[in-house]
Amino acid sequence: MAPPATALVFTVRRCKLELVAPAKPTPHEFKQLSDIDDQEGLRFQIPDIQFYKYDPSMQGKDPVRVIREALAKTLVFYYPLAGRLREGPDRKLVVECTGEGIVFIEADADVTLEQFGDALQPPFPCWEELLFDVPGSGEVLNCPLVLVQVTRLKCGGFIFALRVNHTMSYAAGSVQFMAAVGEIARGASSPSILPVWQRHLLNARDPPRVKFAHREYDEVADTKGTLIPLDDMLHKSFFFVPTEVSALRKFVPHHLGKCSTFELLTACLWRCRTIAIKPDPNEEVRIICVVDARSKFNPPLPIGYYGNGFAFPVAITTTEKLCKNPLSYALELVKKAKNEVNEEYMRSLANMLVTRGRPHFTVVRAYLVSDLTRAGFKDVDFGWGKPVYGGAAKGGVGAIPGVASFLIPFKNNMGEDGIVVPICLPAPAMEIFVKELDGLLKGQPEIGNSKFIVSSL
Repeated sequence: MAPPATALVFTVRRCKLELVAPAKPTPHEFKQLSDIDDQEGLRFQIPDIQFYKYDPSMQGKDPVRVIREALAKTLVFYYPLAGRLREGPDRKLVVECTGEGIVFIEADADVTLEQFGDALQPPFPCWEELLFDVPGSGEVLNCPLVLVQVTRLKCGGFIFALRVNHTMSYAAGSVQFMAAVGEIARGASSPSILPVWQRHLLNARDPPRVKFAHREYDEVADTKGTLIPLDDMLHKSFFFVPTEVSALRKFVPHHLGKCSTFELLTACLWRCRTIAIKPDPNEEVRIICVVDARSKFNPPLPIGYYGNGFAFPVAITTTEKLCKNPLSYALELVKKAKNEVNEEYMRSLANMLVTRGRPHFTVVRAYLVSDLTRAGFKDVDFGWGKPVYGGAAKGGVGAIPGVASFLIPFKNNMGEDGIVVPICLPAPAMEIFVKELDGLLKGQPEIGNSKFIVSSL
């Protein structure tokens, strides 16, 4: 399940960073983001990483040069990404399409892909060296919107790391952009899926009408100090093979039998994590599911739309109810929250965000889970074949470390397909989390029913 922590250390030599601009002149114009895009909870940078093996058929080709040239050509189509964000009245975000370009870093590392071993999943050794946080580049406004680092490895393989301003795009949009770069790197003259802006499709009505409660944006006071402390945080990844998912399904009653793997793992992680961090038994705790809503519109959002097209529906209960009830209780709450999202929900969400000044979703006693298993990271090909790992670079990204986890598809060294979930918790809580999860996976009676002891942090 959880791999041992790696001690791999290596040196990365970076060249002087450069700006890669569109290969041809692009329109200088102002483009508004949608009222979903510019909410406070998306005003940060989101990192992804792809690892590629050496391919003898690409002998003599330099991934840095190939990808740099492909980026410039792709930015002709995705020219808003080469611009800069400005903030207008009422905190409305607008892209000024300046054509200035994205940050590009060429690098070399004295390590082979094989040396990573089982560490080819978050947290990655020397992560800060593989996607260098260029000083001054990480602000939301008036900064480059994309940062790319391509790091050559001693074995001839390479690492492609990407950081995108989350207001511009999310997982599906990032993959769409990377896939376009890959197609052009392999010789295409244009992407097979052309980018679509049309952010107005997710704007609020005039006048705004809010039809749902949207409790994921409740203003919650942190009365008990239960926001996760930022010091002493451990990052670990947990690898779930199909047999382990099947073991968890034994806890699912017949009437919930058709639950998805995402729903089941989310319920399990939420419950184990809550037991581990020990909030006050009477306090409310929340699970936030990231639900892709693009297909829930009639007609669906256009193919090629790369803006944020998802919602954060929430399930709320008390610590005591979550931890003393069986896993099926959490699962039912997760399913109900997910199923709430439809086109009308998204319309209502955009309206609420505008009327309330684009607030941040609630992070107090909250846990957010996002499913990246179908996002397509593992299919991005720059000419060297598909990555041996592709997806989120770490768990706990965003304003509050530890609040978010991702479900990432992964094949281990034994060829087993499964799902990796990075978890970020304080060290003492991580120990309890591992114990709780092990108990469930071994099919033992649910520990929370009998041994759960609640205490205030």
